[in-house]
Amino acid sequence: MGEAETVLTEVRGAVGTITFNRPERRNALSPDMLIRLHEILTAWAGGGEIRAVVITGSGDKAFSSGYDILAIPTNLTPETERLLRDSNALELGLRSVKQFPYPVIAMLNGHCFGGALNLALCCDLRIGVDDIAVGMPPAKLGVVYPAEGVAQLVEVAGMAHAREILFTGRTYRGEEALMMRLVDRLVPRADLRAATYALADEIAGNAPLALRGLKRILNLIEAAAPLSVEARHEAESLVAAALASEDVQEGQMAFLEKRPPRFVGR
Repeated sequence: MGEAETVLTEVRGAVGTITFNRPERRNALSPDMLIRLHEILTAWAGGGEIRAVVITGSGDKAFSSGYDILAIPTNLTPETERLLRDSNALELGLRSVKQFPYPVIAMLNGHCFGGALNLALCCDLRIGVDDIAVGMPPAKLGVVYPAEGVAQLVEVAGMAHAREILFTGRTYRGEEALMMRLVDRLVPRADLRAATYALADEIAGNAPLALRGLKRILNLIEAAAPLSVEARHEAESLVAAALASEDVQEGQMAFLEKRPPRFVGR
């Protein structure tokens, strides 16, 4: 399968669907996929015909297993290279979802972890299968998650739940995920598509100016108390220090070898 086929699109009326199509890697998000996500959403935002977006994963196992940190972006246009000077591909994809002018729904058809959960949390609504498994495992890998992603988790799940989710790195299944506010609604797998597109069609049938205005106001409210420049720099230094540590190497090896990690704190 070529890289161009790892993100699929479909337009039905005023509803657009984006499908992560990398089933052999449980739809792990490569930089190229996230760049493509940005390009699709930018084009749809400029056209104005798409008034609700559904994002999902191919197959019935995973929405996405997370960000593929080993993948390297290819075939970059000069415009994309310019964008990536200011942010990495994951940040670019997340921002594109968050800032899309109309509502975005995550149709969580299976496992959803790490950066993929961050992406789902950037969507306006999340509908998941009732046997879903979700989690934010950086602590198990020796990684400090970036401040923007932590803030997004706090915004959706609340501070108390966010602390538990991040400190434990635990996987939450079914009703647990609902209780932790990581998903808004659970439905049987057989009903997932019908329930998601019924909601998308209902949203897309509303007044475009109202949808755009409400989405923008909600985003403005959410961004009302951003980190200061000093706090952001401190957060970035904490992320960088963790990524350069022995523990992050141990966490990655333990994950690949399916064994408990032996962290040493350096």
